[in-house]
Amino acid sequence: MPLQLYEREKILEACLSVFARHGYKNTSTEMLAEAAGISKALIFHHFTSKKKLYFSLLEHCFEKVRTAVQFDAVSEHDDFFEVIDRLGRVKLDYFRKHPDELKLVYEAFYSPPNELKQDIEEKYGQAITERNQALEKLFEAVPLREGVDRKQAFELITMTTKHFENKFSAAFSDIGVMDDEAADRLFDEMNRFFGMIRYGIAE
Repeated sequence: MPLQLYEREKILEACLSVFARHGYKNTSTEMLAEAAGISKALIFHHFTSKKKLYFSLLEHCFEKVRTAVQFDAVSEHDDFFEVIDRLGRVKLDYFRKHPDELKLVYEAFYSPPNELKQDIEEKYGQAITERNQALEKLFEAVPLREGVDRKQAFELITMTTKHFENKFSAAFSDIGVMDDEAADRLFDEMNRFFGMIRYGIAE
C-alpha cells in the first residue's frame, strides 16, 4: 500500500472513534488531529475539511457494510420474511463487531446534522431507494388477503423494520455491547411482530 494511502487509512481509523463518541457537531478538528497524532494542517492536507473527512469515513463504513451484508446472496431465499430476518442478523453481527461504525452510520442516516442532511441524501439516497425497491419486488411474491393494499403492507413492514433498528441502536448505545442472548431476544421479538403482521392478531 502506498505510504500516502496508508497514512490516510490510519487517520480514518483514528478519527472514527472520535466521531462515534462525540458525533459530527461536537467533534472539532483539534480532537481529530489529537486522535490521529498529527497536526491540523495534515488533517486538512489529506481531507481539506472536517466535513470531507466525515464523508470519507461514512463511505468507508458504507462499503464495508454492503460487502458484509451481501444483499444479493441473502435475498435469493424464497421467503420474504426469512430474508428480512437474515439481513437483520447479518447487519447485527457486523455492527456488534464494529460498534463505532454503527454509531457513525446511525447518526448519518437516522439523526444527521442539519448541515449534512442534503449531502447525505444526494450521496446515498439512490442506493437506499434501490435496496428498498429490491425488497419491495421480493415482497410481490407474498400472497395477501383480499382487500389488503400491497404498498401499505410493505410500508408497515418497513416501519416495523426501522423500529427494531432503532431499538437495537438505542440498546447498543446504552450498554455498548450486546451478547448472543440479548440479540436473540431482539430478533424473537421482531419475528413476533412480523408474525402478527403476517397472520393477523384477531381471531
